[in-house]
Amino acid sequence: MSAGSERRAAAAPGVVPAPCASKVELRLSCRHLLDRDPLTKSDPSVVLLLQSQGQWVQVGRTEVVRSSLHPVFSKVFTLDYYFEEVQKLRFEVYDTHGPSSLSCQEDDFLGGMECTLGQIVAQKKVTRALLLKFGRNAGKSTITVIAEDISGNNGYVELSFRARKLDDKDLFSKSDPFLELYRINDDQSEQLVYRTEVVKNDLSPTWQPFKVSLNSLCSCEESRPLKGLVWDYDSRGKHDFIGEFSTTFEEMQKAFGEDKLYRVYSFLDYVMGGCQIHFTVAIDFTASNGDPRNSCSLHYINPFQPNEYLQALVAVGEICQDYDSDKRLSALGFGARIPPKYEVSHDFAINFNPEDDECEGIQGVVEAYQNCLPRVQLYGPTNVAPIISKVARTAAAEERTHEASQYYILLILTDGVVTDMADTREAIVRASHLPMSIIIVGVGNADFTDMQVLDGDDGVLRSPRGEPALRDIVQFVPFRELKSASPAALAKSVLAEVPRQLVEYYSHKELPPRDLGAHA
Repeated sequence: MSAGSERRAAAAPGVVPAPCASKVELRLSCRHLLDRDPLTKSDPSVVLLLQSQGQWVQVGRTEVVRSSLHPVFSKVFTLDYYFEEVQKLRFEVYDTHGPSSLSCQEDDFLGGMECTLGQIVAQKKVTRALLLKFGRNAGKSTITVIAEDISGNNGYVELSFRARKLDDKDLFSKSDPFLELYRINDDQSEQLVYRTEVVKNDLSPTWQPFKVSLNSLCSCEESRPLKGLVWDYDSRGKHDFIGEFSTTFEEMQKAFGEDKLYRVYSFLDYVMGGCQIHFTVAIDFTASNGDPRNSCSLHYINPFQPNEYLQALVAVGEICQDYDSDKRLSALGFGARIPPKYEVSHDFAINFNPEDDECEGIQGVVEAYQNCLPRVQLYGPTNVAPIISKVARTAAAEERTHEASQYYILLILTDGVVTDMADTREAIVRASHLPMSIIIVGVGNADFTDMQVLDGDDGVLRSPRGEPALRDIVQFVPFRELKSASPAALAKSVLAEVPRQLVEYYSHKELPPRDLGAHA
């Protein structure tokens, strides 16, 4: 490793997520289409539209399959897929009278179907009835959409680095080295690919192996230059530069004399392999929210404008419900006195059914919340550890199946900093070993500064006993920062980390997707 001149201070070590849109291919077929032609069968084609800013925009159109009521289309639609967005699709089937590339004005409408890309991905294959105008069924007509993830085809590689006889930059102890790996782009800019952990007090460190896609590592060009930088870690961020080296992926493969490529699974692999995502919402019913009958209360039900609790709940829940086959969502409350004895509870079902806290879809959660408000007494304190532990117990039972079958998302909506911070940190650290992610949305205008410690972005969250979290599973967002934005922006902000967190968990457990055969 060659020594280099003093460079800028590097950022603190941590995992660098790969912000890469997954690509999904959609294949279409229909059955039992209406026959609009008097002498021959219909000549169907399908138009695919994507909703953008409230408008339907045409993505493309299939070829025309001549004289067929059961067409299978060869045209494949490729779409960018984002877990954190509701991507509404509309499929319109026409009996085509002109070239398929022209408008549909002269064509006979045979039926349409709307769904989200998330629903198709979660089920891999969706068959729905085609509907005419005003929601009438188009006879027995159906459309089938099959999804395939094509984003993982560039391959992944596992890399491991070690160094020997590094310079000692510390006066009273040995250096605490970490390594940064950069990709050199075409414009000679440097893109950080990965940053290792810090190895304490060691001049000949061996860093933990890590997995990275070839796309992220070298843009799938094995001869693209790579640069490694080694630093002596400083807790204040003023890391001392130790040295650097240059290489390529091609050179690394030759050095080992073997092909190190193998499959690391993506979020879509797990979802399309049958992994369900179970969604739980926990709502803050403490007195600091204000009397729900008062229009100044954060829980005030305005018939014309949903309150912040409802806005956040619907924005996030609408996306998550697409990934749960039974569409039943758990809804809990904390910080209220509840009937019949009006004792304070920090983990009660808002439908008041202790045996089954699930509601039918996001609308069922909204109705349960509105029915719950007049029946509880807002109280306190703001304790969230009991609810985290409750969901964690369910996730722990799932973990014991040793299958990638169920992942849990807990959305906590609160108007203030939690009171039981030590217990909450302990509960989160324990939960970091389980198949779950936690999203906290701060509602109202309180000072949420102390909540940022729960979001491990600035360093590893530790329990009061000093135990570090295995994974960063918490995302905290103050609602006011996104108040003027769309519900989609809120959902995008809080859900963007979930795919990485899910893959990290199952990769750590070395669990493949359940149904590899169906996915293939």
